[in-house]
Amino acid sequence: MESYYQALKIEKISPEGFGRESLNAIEDCVVAEERIAFYLNGKKLLSVMSIPKEQDCHIVGFLISEGVIRDISQIRYLEVAKDGKSVSIEAEIIEQNLQNLFREKTLTSGCCVGVAGNLEGHIIEKFVESDVKISCREIFSHLRFFESPSELFDKTGCVHKAMLVLQDSTLICEDIGRHNAIDKVMGKARLQGLDTKNAILYVSGRLSLEMVIKAVMHNIPIVISKAAATFMGIKAAQETGVTLIGFARGNRANIYTHSGRITP
Repeated sequence: MESYYQALKIEKISPEGFGRESLNAIEDCVVAEERIAFYLNGKKLLSVMSIPKEQDCHIVGFLISEGVIRDISQIRYLEVAKDGKSVSIEAEIIEQNLQNLFREKTLTSGCCVGVAGNLEGHIIEKFVESDVKISCREIFSHLRFFESPSELFDKTGCVHKAMLVLQDSTLICEDIGRHNAIDKVMGKARLQGLDTKNAILYVSGRLSLEMVIKAVMHNIPIVISKAAATFMGIKAAQETGVTLIGFARGNRANIYTHSGRITP
């Protein structure tokens, strides 16, 4: 059975490496991303620069993140093209949210999906209700597993990771973009019929506004990263009931919002 790494297109390149006093030819491996086209109800929605893997999870996670669909019960058809460069979905959609996706465009702080729709409008009335609790010890245990090098990262060093810890399972997705990795792991959970309302999301990137919005749209109560949180990310988390934890490294972390879900 081929590994995740073997299934992807990895390019070998020959850059010049340098130190303080030398310049040498070296060999390196990089991920070859692709432009993946998303088709919704027979029309091209957009294209995303992404690793050509788990495209079905990606489009489902993205559409729920943007409020275009609420859950997989609205999906009638879903297929990834044989060449992996496009994915088609037919679904009952929320037309207003689809229009918002293109009406209010914002250049985001993330990578790969650089333009997003209305970042705040569709979550104003959403509040994540969850009585889930987790101990500091459990968080650090999860972080040790999350930070262990994957085969893809070990070979290339150029991917973001998102991990969703649920009651009976743990899902991990990687991509060159942190937005993509999150959408993929969310979509994977939804396609497996898993309930995310008490899940914990670990991400490798900074906790900005759009990261919090994705969590809210999937009813994720706790989001944790080893990176920093931004002011707008913290503000959105406070207003929407998300426990936001940043700088989770070693044996310390910062809890920015809704600390009641974290126990000693």
